[in-house]
Amino acid sequence: MIIAVPKEIKKQESRVGLTPAGVQSLIAAGHQVYIETQAGLGSGFSDSAYDLVGAKILGTPQEVYAIADMIVKVKEPLASEYPLIKPKQILFTYFHFAASKELTHAMIESKATCIAYETVELADRSLPLLTPMSEVAGRMAIQVGAYFLGKPQGGKGKMLGGVPGVKPANVLILGGGVVGTQAARMAAGLGANVTIMDTNLARLRYLSDVMPANVHTQHSNPHAIQEHLPHVDLIVGAVLLHGIKAPHLIKKEDLKRMQPGTVLVDVAVDQGGCIETCHPTTHEDPVYEVDGILHYCVANMPGAVPQTSTMALTQATLPYVLLLANQGYQDACSANEALNKGLTIYDGKLYHPGLAAAFSL
Repeated sequence: MIIAVPKEIKKQESRVGLTPAGVQSLIAAGHQVYIETQAGLGSGFSDSAYDLVGAKILGTPQEVYAIADMIVKVKEPLASEYPLIKPKQILFTYFHFAASKELTHAMIESKATCIAYETVELADRSLPLLTPMSEVAGRMAIQVGAYFLGKPQGGKGKMLGGVPGVKPANVLILGGGVVGTQAARMAAGLGANVTIMDTNLARLRYLSDVMPANVHTQHSNPHAIQEHLPHVDLIVGAVLLHGIKAPHLIKKEDLKRMQPGTVLVDVAVDQGGCIETCHPTTHEDPVYEVDGILHYCVANMPGAVPQTSTMALTQATLPYVLLLANQGYQDACSANEALNKGLTIYDGKLYHPGLAAAFSL
């Protein structure tokens, strides 16, 4: 199979779809790999590093898309890439279709085969290709939240962990999955007073057992969330519903219950966000204020730490890339149920009931 990796063009996105080590594995399996020039530079991989393991370097995205049987990316194609995509071409990347009806329509019209990292799902309902980036985003949520709580950045002027004689900040985490768990660990490590909320009691019991003493668990419901709002300093939105839009747990009118300078970090923004006033931002312009409340809603948070993120992502995706390359998407998806769940669009049709209902398709 001919596999190609374009350079990511989303703002401030420096990750890359394959590392040189991954390319080497694919070439050893008998495949051809093409890399757009400087695609790996932001992650610390030069063109010469790819050339050394046998990849061919191409100068333009047009050449990359034209030659490929399979495109391996990190982020969803942007509008300028839509015309480059060929019918029956395999696109293996994060799509987050639930956040964009336009993207969904464009991929249906392209008649490409779209396999979404975020909906590849194992039998235990875990998401092996989303997990590494969720781990990065969860940890980053606390780092950026702590920074923007600083007065010069528009926050309350509070330190997460406090100091002796001064109470720590209050952190509320909505969702006890991978993002929420990693955020809670980071916030707890800094000494904050942390509450993590979820609707899954079994998950809350587990978190209660494994988390340090300054992390408290609470069943999530509207009343419980409302009770926290006047006292909370940092809220992390970490809600995930597999493949569909996140629900709004905090509404615009709720902002009035919070103190000015409270910080909201909505990690769920790439699935539509779990905070009503959330809209996607970039690393160039990451925050905005609504009713005195600071919103951080960067849709590709792990892109800020591309060397860590690319290594974490590609070690998870490579086995699936190899499976697709060795067997073709039909046999690979038939043989691997997890991969089959990621198969979202092919032959110009949408095969995801949640998305179909959300977009009336």
